[in-house]
Amino acid sequence: MAAEASAAQAVQNLEAAEAGKVDPMKQFTIEPLLGSDWQLADGLSIAFTNSALWMALTAVLVWVFVAGGMKRALVPGRWQMAVETMTGFIDDLLEANVGKAGRKYVPYIFTLFMFILFGNLLGLVPVGLIPGVHAFTFTSHFTVTGVLAIMSFSIVLVVGFWKHGLHFFSLFWPSNTPAFLALPISLIELVSFMVRPFSLALRLFVAMMAGHVLLKVLASFVIAGGSGGIGTGILVGVPSFVLMVAISALEILVAGIQAYVFALLTSLYINDAENLH
Repeated sequence: MAAEASAAQAVQNLEAAEAGKVDPMKQFTIEPLLGSDWQLADGLSIAFTNSALWMALTAVLVWVFVAGGMKRALVPGRWQMAVETMTGFIDDLLEANVGKAGRKYVPYIFTLFMFILFGNLLGLVPVGLIPGVHAFTFTSHFTVTGVLAIMSFSIVLVVGFWKHGLHFFSLFWPSNTPAFLALPISLIELVSFMVRPFSLALRLFVAMMAGHVLLKVLASFVIAGGSGGIGTGILVGVPSFVLMVAISALEILVAGIQAYVFALLTSLYINDAENLH
């Protein structure tokens, strides 16, 4: 009887573990919310998805943030000071990397920075505590970060050819270089230039995806530890939970750093288009 009871308890623990099993990759699944049957003529789906919803929420938050700081009061409040601080931060970033000519790019870089920052942070909001609601980090998808990178790269190309014409190709031709080295170095410079949007998108995508996967893996350890008894819970569940809290705090820092790196690299690429070396 004791053996049967132990076996039954083991089966129950196994079933509980299976029921509480966490799939680290499920959080990245794009699911249609509206218009799952909306398709273009070529079969391309245009449904309104969870990714589109969180991008729309992020865009609204950025607009509200900026609109709240546009009061231009003689004695600025905290909100206005926050907007002015962020705007000044981006202005200083562009002036340091592009020069005075970089001021006209402040609206774009500011919007890009805030959109990525808010998108990263929204993905960390624990709305999963509400049944049926799950946060979605759209910056963990290469398609989204790729579009943002292509937008920035397109601005670089348009500005470069508009301002310098065909002389823009001199960016790839190193000056004061021996003739036998000029051609291979130029090819290397061209290839490195063309992979910029890919590396820009990949950096943000990998950083955000890796952090969220790690959090889900630790969550599965917490669930497994809780269903494995008191001993397992103390040895596995508690340390995993503490580590989850620490990594969540680190992810907030990473969210800001990645938004800054994206804006910084974009400003450096714009500098190449504005100021040929």
